[in-house]
Amino acid sequence: MKTSLIDIRKDRDTALAEARRLIADGSVVAIPTETVYGLAANAFDEAAVRKIFEAKGRPADNPLIVHISELSQLAPLVTEIPEKVRVMAEKYWPGPLTMIMKKSSVIPDVTSGGLDTVAVRMPKSEYARAIISACGVPLAAPSANLSGSPSPTDAQSVFDDMNGRIPLIIDGGECEIGVESTVISFVGDTPTLLRPGGITVGMIESTIGKINISDAVLNRLRDGETAASPGMKYKHYAPKAKITIVKGDFEKFYNYVKDLDCFVLCFEGEEGHFNNAVTYGKADDSRSEAHRLFSALRELDEKGAKTVYARCPEITGLGLAVYNRLIRSAGFNIIEL
Repeated sequence: MKTSLIDIRKDRDTALAEARRLIADGSVVAIPTETVYGLAANAFDEAAVRKIFEAKGRPADNPLIVHISELSQLAPLVTEIPEKVRVMAEKYWPGPLTMIMKKSSVIPDVTSGGLDTVAVRMPKSEYARAIISACGVPLAAPSANLSGSPSPTDAQSVFDDMNGRIPLIIDGGECEIGVESTVISFVGDTPTLLRPGGITVGMIESTIGKINISDAVLNRLRDGETAASPGMKYKHYAPKAKITIVKGDFEKFYNYVKDLDCFVLCFEGEEGHFNNAVTYGKADDSRSEAHRLFSALRELDEKGAKTVYARCPEITGLGLAVYNRLIRSAGFNIIEL
């Protein structure tokens, strides 16, 4: 299969027309969003959605997020819309927020990972919403990478993983946020955060009150536990290198790794202290860390890193999302100094 690439910033009409044609034909198209690039297909078309799993090499029990371009598209997808969902949608959609509700019969089991719920979001990205609107159907879309590897935040990274696997990549430039959307479930008495992202716990609780935080945000899924959201699996977002997170201040970190044969994943301004270093944003600036994390993990692969010791971000606000992705990329290998 030949993989074409169209820059929607330069040729919007062609990009939208090709996306519409391919989605209608049951194909898969990589699209830009403000979080990461997504691998999109008609959410209602079982055969098309299965092609997403095939392209990614993704386990079929991992649910997908259904992307919409306007609020009117939500009601047919679910059995009911809880009031707190309406409040959150009014404040944070379009945006990096995914909300889980009981699904209606129009959502195939393959799209929901066999669950009786569906995860829905309305992207902030103008390009993503234009593509969804042009296609005329909600689009199921996980991140546009090979399963388990770092999510792509630019079209070249998508091409590196998906060349020959899908017919089209739509280039919308670099993703604004750089980590996947916040996922919160509204099934049950109290909303539960399943995956942290650009809409932080503080933002959510200031809008709808206290929420639960799933144990799986900071820990492995228990044996036999079902993944209710994308990104909850044990090993995820991982480069080829073995990563170990080191908790402690810079001096302790430096003294621990200085004599080791390794690469270092550190913050901007610290790289000069090490022979082999890749940076991921600025210390105490979780927005820059989120924006840079996945491209930094891919850069480690490009440099041939085999063993990596990583500086630990602050675990508050958006930093919780950064840490959530980093611990999964490390397979929960953590050292506390």
